[in-house]
Amino acid sequence: MQKSGKDSEYERHVNLSIQWNRWLLKPIGIWPHSDMSRTKKLYDWLTYVVCYGLISFLFVPCSMYVFLEVEDLYNKIKLFGPLIFFLMAFAKYYLLIYHGNDIRECIERIKWDWKNITYHDDKNIMLENANFGRRLVTVCTFFMYSGFASYYIIIPITIGKVKSEDGNLTFIPLAFPFSSLIVDTRYSPTNEIIFSVQLIAGALMHGITSAACGLGAMLAVHACGQMQVLMNWLKHLNDGRSDMGESVDDRIACIVSQHVRILKYLTHTERTLQLISFAEFLGCTVDICLLGYYVIMESKSNDITNTVTYAILLTSLTFNIFIFCYIGELVAEQCKKIGEMTYMTEWYRLPGNKKLCCIMIIAMSNSSMKLTAGSMVELSIETFTNVVKTAFAFLNVLRTMT
Repeated sequence: MQKSGKDSEYERHVNLSIQWNRWLLKPIGIWPHSDMSRTKKLYDWLTYVVCYGLISFLFVPCSMYVFLEVEDLYNKIKLFGPLIFFLMAFAKYYLLIYHGNDIRECIERIKWDWKNITYHDDKNIMLENANFGRRLVTVCTFFMYSGFASYYIIIPITIGKVKSEDGNLTFIPLAFPFSSLIVDTRYSPTNEIIFSVQLIAGALMHGITSAACGLGAMLAVHACGQMQVLMNWLKHLNDGRSDMGESVDDRIACIVSQHVRILKYLTHTERTLQLISFAEFLGCTVDICLLGYYVIMESKSNDITNTVTYAILLTSLTFNIFIFCYIGELVAEQCKKIGEMTYMTEWYRLPGNKKLCCIMIIAMSNSSMKLTAGSMVELSIETFTNVVKTAFAFLNVLRTMT
């Protein structure tokens, strides 16, 4: 059956908001499905096992190599960064699975908002924010996979096959060292198999990071769009609008209902993102410090390829934590603007005690929920600058000690 123009437009608008995140979350089994049959659940569990297995395939042999075989201090430090990134991927993947119901609820609310929007100006506001969220997700994914391509593909291609110490064989250098206590990776086809699996596992880890960042951007930007729609409604509180109620009471009910929906949506968003952003907050602080150290050390040794690669990774992780802080700043700013807009309306024209509704909206706006990292640190631009300052303070300590 051919879909009507309205249904087609609705699906197009929903896809504009969620499509990129669906592409990132679906392959790793996180995207919520309407079909929750036994077969689908089994498939999701199989996906979880494979993903955890791939991350473990990188983490365990690399950890054994670092702690049991490496003696040089710089080489140990050089591998601490990847190990922390592995742990971040573990944590974020677990948290995405754990908060699956919250993700489902947020996506359903996004769909509901698109389905029930009717007025042209409101729709344009939502479209503008959906396009902005899509661009954020695209840029975040681009930066993440630029780092992936540099570290996992360009460096091995640049180095080419290397010879063993005795000169009897050549092999592909691995992106991450593999403990010889498990297997000797110099011999074919073991070398090619492990290199390929590491490539897939690396793509998965960068995909998890992109998915977590993209999910945060999508949820927060949609909340900002809904708050802007609410502010647009507040402009018409006194005189009404064609799609709003005829009486002041109806318009007040409509505005308060929308505000409550936004606050509930932000509750689910905060619950979904707070621990993910906390893992990102801690991991990125340490990794930015280490990557800055690697850039300095590799530039001293005149290794251009490694220097550029670490600089790209440093940029991608810095941008990642910036996105989390930026969306927190956006949400806090829009919440504050609702109170300001309410005060700036001609509330004094409202009859009788109906003026009191404005006090309630202003009070709720001033105490609105903010996005945090683990309910401890508020996500804001100030927090981002503190992360960068802390990372470079650790970098100076590390340089002094080594």
